[in-house]
Amino acid sequence: MDDAQIIELYFRRNQDAVRETEKEYGAYCFSIADNILHNQQDDEECISDTWLRAWNSIPPQKPARLKLFLGKITRNLAFDRYRQKTAGKRGNGEFTAVLDELAECVASPDDVEKSFDARILRQRLNDFLKSLPQRERQIFLKRYFYAESVKNIAEEFQISANYCTVILKRVRKKLQAYLEQEGFL
Repeated sequence: MDDAQIIELYFRRNQDAVRETEKEYGAYCFSIADNILHNQQDDEECISDTWLRAWNSIPPQKPARLKLFLGKITRNLAFDRYRQKTAGKRGNGEFTAVLDELAECVASPDDVEKSFDARILRQRLNDFLKSLPQRERQIFLKRYFYAESVKNIAEEFQISANYCTVILKRVRKKLQAYLEQEGFL
């Protein structure tokens, strides 16, 4: 079943929409949640919440790309669950490493949220990502959007983990320079 047909099921409030969504995108969403949470029970709860959020969002929303829509929901729910579970303590999972790496080029999340309109920042980040060569963009997104490990990214792109780390560091430096040029830092 294609995305348009699945979305049509949501608009008709047909419960098969959730079953078809899970069949088509369950593994994809699970991998996103697991990259962040690393706990099967939390992953499963996050996925259940994703299906509920999709059910409550479609309609009125009609996502142009259902896979990305679901991925974003899953990612946000997983990050929220991670923050709840690690409140008041510093974890040493992949998500913490991702945040530490990005802290090099973005001041602090609180400062950014207080100082700038999130929509403008989001647009600038999208512009920056579009300016990158495809491989750098994919590596950057896998690390910082999907919170994948450097080892897994390196294996996927058939490069060493060290070289993957170098690419990520260079892209973070480019991002920092871009954000400074745009007046965000």
